[in-house]
Amino acid sequence: MSYNNISSSDKLKITTLKALKKSGYSPEPVKEELRRNLIFKMRKDENIFEGIWGYEDTVIPDIQRAILSRHNINLLGLRGQAKTRIARMMTLLLDEYIPVLSGTELNDDPLNPISREAKDILKEKGDEAEIHWMHRDERYTEKLATPDVSVADLIGDVDPIKAATLKLPYSDERVIHYGLIPRSHRGIFVINELPDLQARIQVALFNILQEGDIQIRGFKLRLPLDIQFVFTANPEDYTNRGSIITPLKDRIDAQIITHYPGSIAIGRKITEQESAIKSEQSEMVEMNDLVKDLVEQIAVEARNSEYIDEKSGVSARLTISAYESLVSAAERRALINKEKNTFVRMTDFVGVIPAITGKVELVYEGEQEGPGIVAQTLVGKAIRTKFVQFFPNPEELRKNREAKNPYKPISKWFNDGNQLDIFNDEPIKNYYNKLKSVPGLQELVKEKHKNLSEKEQYLLMEFALHGLAEYSLLSKHRLATGHSFKDLLSSMLNLEDSMDNDEDYSN
Repeated sequence: MSYNNISSSDKLKITTLKALKKSGYSPEPVKEELRRNLIFKMRKDENIFEGIWGYEDTVIPDIQRAILSRHNINLLGLRGQAKTRIARMMTLLLDEYIPVLSGTELNDDPLNPISREAKDILKEKGDEAEIHWMHRDERYTEKLATPDVSVADLIGDVDPIKAATLKLPYSDERVIHYGLIPRSHRGIFVINELPDLQARIQVALFNILQEGDIQIRGFKLRLPLDIQFVFTANPEDYTNRGSIITPLKDRIDAQIITHYPGSIAIGRKITEQESAIKSEQSEMVEMNDLVKDLVEQIAVEARNSEYIDEKSGVSARLTISAYESLVSAAERRALINKEKNTFVRMTDFVGVIPAITGKVELVYEGEQEGPGIVAQTLVGKAIRTKFVQFFPNPEELRKNREAKNPYKPISKWFNDGNQLDIFNDEPIKNYYNKLKSVPGLQELVKEKHKNLSEKEQYLLMEFALHGLAEYSLLSKHRLATGHSFKDLLSSMLNLEDSMDNDEDYSN
């Protein structure tokens, strides 16, 4: 039986170098190991990157090609594009266990040792040298690049305490304390936000990528390290906080560009998969497809907003946090009103404002407006965009005066001086009664959308009011505890009167 056909449980029973040799084991570089397992999984049509959505035809094929080519990889993209998650999932392409010579710091291969320590052990014990088995999860090392990272952290330095303890001179390589990279020998090493590394630290990576060895102070040391390097970087970092120096970038074989979800449907998959919604919340709060799509549309609007720095990006974490906050807003309302279950309403979108303000970088114009106003604007734009997918476009109705206008009864009611206030924590009965009080609103929803549940019907009725306000058919004002809908013209006149009174008062 060949070594590759031995089960993991039988491998774990092998505890000496002699038994390992007998099993037919032979050393294999980590990049060859990744390549072999990738080929095996592709032939079996296995999904290697489970839960990574939207990259099936773009990023993932590039990663597969890089692994097949045995390349080091740089994942280049804005924040929240699953770069680190992809790197972590590459461990699934490693063998479940590999043999390691016991008593070594650098995970030495028993048949291909690289450290002085490992060679001394083999010289002393020979075939009776002990081995242990390292799981693939232990073969992954990740480091966030920060300006304070040093060469000693990544590569190593002289350890005076070790020298004193072992009574060795500083010229002996056994006094070296190895950094993260040598300790990642035979594994995957990830540096997140590579441009944040100081240039002199990046220079220290040259030799490792080019020759596979390291240089520590004045030691004549050659360690042929076997590592799969994966780097991540934000394109903005090339010109903002720092940059990847050209010689290092030249030594990274594959630069793969990531991106945000290409559609609302893909965005929803990611958001629902990553959201930390408890089962008790799911049982209490019903989420309609409309509100799920609105959450994703907010992110789309943010990525296209003139108030937000497009180079900074809008992370997928915005929609995840917004989704969780939306559910919690509805849950809170149900708890206040002693309701056993409820559904997400438009008023609950007040809960997504903190999720937006904490996840976007504003440009100067956005700073002038203020983060809260920008967040409300994004919600409004998302409503405006989705509105025409559910109801007739008011702008087209304005152009075609002969067409029947389904919004006239609603507009007339508000034109007659009526006002509708919907509060965030409105009990369900009050909520229904208020929406039913607007003539033509329920008829509009029933005419355009049949076979809706009662909850869906009232959600669309409220959504229609918000949409009409976004298209300037109504006036919408934010209250401390909800929203107030009025006639647009009367609201403008009241605003002018208020301004006149202010002027009179100042005079």
